Amino acid sequence: MFLLRKNIILLSLIFIISVTFLFAGNKDRSGQAGAPELLINPWARSTGWESANTAGAHGVESMFLNVGGLSFTQKTEMIFSHTLWLSGSGVQINTFGISQHIGKSSALGLSVMSMNFGDIPITKVDMPDGGLGTFSPHFMNINLAYSHVFSNSIHGGVNVKVIQEAIPDMKAQGIAIDAGIQYVTGKKENIKFGVALKNVGPQLFFSGNGLSYQGTITGATNSMTLQQRSSELELPSLIKIGGTYDFHLDKEDTHILSAAFTFTSNSFTKDQFSLGLEYGLKSILFLRVGYTYEDGIFKADTRTTAFTGPSAGFSADIPLNREKKKKFSFDYSYRPTNPFSGTHSFGIKVNI
Repeated sequence: MFLLRKNIILLSLIFIISVTFLFAGNKDRSGQAGAPELLINPWARSTGWESANTAGAHGVESMFLNVGGLSFTQKTEMIFSHTLWLSGSGVQINTFGISQHIGKSSALGLSVMSMNFGDIPITKVDMPDGGLGTFSPHFMNINLAYSHVFSNSIHGGVNVKVIQEAIPDMKAQGIAIDAGIQYVTGKKENIKFGVALKNVGPQLFFSGNGLSYQGTITGATNSMTLQQRSSELELPSLIKIGGTYDFHLDKEDTHILSAAFTFTSNSFTKDQFSLGLEYGLKSILFLRVGYTYEDGIFKADTRTTAFTGPSAGFSADIPLNREKKKKFSFDYSYRPTNPFSGTHSFGIKVNI
């Protein structure tokens, strides 16, 4: 009885938080947030069905979608992912993550995401064509997460992020926190609900010599180095609310079809609705499709996202022992964009 009451109270809190943020999207604030890279999902497996599995994400990838799913890690899981972001733009993303089961019902996770923008020509007002060399911006997010199994049905966790953005003469550093809960029920644990609150933290601002300039004060004869102040930028906080249902198409669970839905309420951009399907064959081959809708996406003059069409992806999980607990996996996803030539993500996962 006590456990039932605790579950009811926890689910009530989830509902209250969800309603509070449900219509927080504000398209008029687009482009005003800092650290937009916090909104990029770098993992190949979950992007294949448009990150719709907020309620069912497990292991390392759950650190981005819903950290509550990290506690499903059985032993040790490692993933390396490489993303060609908006192919043709020259932007590449490398991400590594590891999760480790600890104690009887907990897990720890660590991931590092790094964005490479290539070499950009240095220009000045009097030298707009460059000729001064190049520079390369450096974006990095470090995640440290903890998740715990509170009951047979409820999994919850917290993720702390360290944010860094830098060019040679200027940088910004900040911190953000995610929190997530997953609720699992059904005879075969095939009904799942999830809520994740992401990117909550203090404002971000830039500092460094790049904000200084040579000037003179009225009445002074010598020039001085003056420092400008950077505007403070809020983080792109959001809340995700999702559900997943697994259809077991045969008694042996050879064929499983999973349908997932996620509503994302953004603080600085339009709200989004993501729908995804995943088909699993013998827990070895997985095929995925997904689509994300937001207001105005079908017209060029009202669209505010480069991702315009359905995504697709697949995974191949190769067992390394008879129990199938140790696996080597290859993941791939493709997301069409306009402009540019789409986004490709490749991933390698090892469960040991």
